[in-house]
Amino acid sequence: MNERERFIAVATNKATDKIPMMTMGPRESTLAAWREQGLPAGQDWFQALCEQAEIPYEFSRAPRVDPGVIFRMEPIFEEKVLEHRDGHYLVQDWMGNITEISDAFDYSYIRSARDFVTRKWHAFPVNNREQFVAIQSRYNPDDPERFPVDYLERVSLLQQRDYPQIMAINGPFWQLREWCGFEPLCTMLLDDPEFIEEMISFWSDYIIAMFERIFRSYVPDAIIVNEDMAYKGASMISPAMTRSYLLPVWQRWAALARAAGVPVLMIDSDGNIDELIPLWVESGYDLCMPIEVAAGCDIVKYQQRFGTSMAYWGGIDKRAIARGGAELEAEMARLAPVARAGGYIPGCDHGMPSDISWANLLHFGRLWAEMTGWR
Repeated sequence: MNERERFIAVATNKATDKIPMMTMGPRESTLAAWREQGLPAGQDWFQALCEQAEIPYEFSRAPRVDPGVIFRMEPIFEEKVLEHRDGHYLVQDWMGNITEISDAFDYSYIRSARDFVTRKWHAFPVNNREQFVAIQSRYNPDDPERFPVDYLERVSLLQQRDYPQIMAINGPFWQLREWCGFEPLCTMLLDDPEFIEEMISFWSDYIIAMFERIFRSYVPDAIIVNEDMAYKGASMISPAMTRSYLLPVWQRWAALARAAGVPVLMIDSDGNIDELIPLWVESGYDLCMPIEVAAGCDIVKYQQRFGTSMAYWGGIDKRAIARGGAELEAEMARLAPVARAGGYIPGCDHGMPSDISWANLLHFGRLWAEMTGWR
């Protein structure tokens, strides 16, 4: 089996010879620390990990290709600094938000999650129906700019892939939060449900139109719905609201993707997802991630509760990787039975922070390879 076949098998709770070693990786500050601690300059961190930890991982032979389709707004808003004071920038970001960030960074860090950056939001592009109507023109599925000029060449190369190609889209909750802001969105859910339904319907139709264009020439191995909607202890909105507003959209997208032949459907949400997994199972999704341990998520209990109706990706406590030693070994031992049972791709439970040292990463890598069958 190759990495693509292994990924699809594990994600759909089928048998596989080995588990792919796939994880959320380091950010900019983490890589900078690792370069000082033993990661050779210019070398990919995972390849270096496999070499130094003596992991005989089978890397894909086909060149990595991305179809290059743009789902986000087009054109984006002008990115610009509005004010600079007291060690912070006040910027207009690419989404039209007015956002405050440390002047150790700039607005490009909002566009691309290159590092762990704390932000404060001051204003959002959609506060009423008039603003929503205005922003809709930035989501034209027939805009030729959404597809690169070499799109057909790219999808032709993708037919030969031996690695999983995953297409990411924003879920309805995530997208409305980008337009309206989190607190205003929660208020609208109570005060103006009709407006919420209008926005969700527009986003649902837009994604469907994009899928229909894409699926004529190319079918990804997986679609991941980015839907961060949980706090440390619970979902940001109730299961009843989730069922009313979001579940029909998830189901609609799943039906079209399944009909096109997409083998794996995934949902990504940080935080405690105990209340959400049953709704994702009902919606027809196969896998969820990243299963944050600090938020109380426990794959051992999830596997006991949901059986083979859901698979998982992530779930290894980043704090244990950072501490290393016996604590890391205990964490890996806790999850080893889940990996043996199937339906689990072990990995860090979010992006790797800079307190994970290169030495502890090598220790983690050896245990990770044993868990996944590569050592």
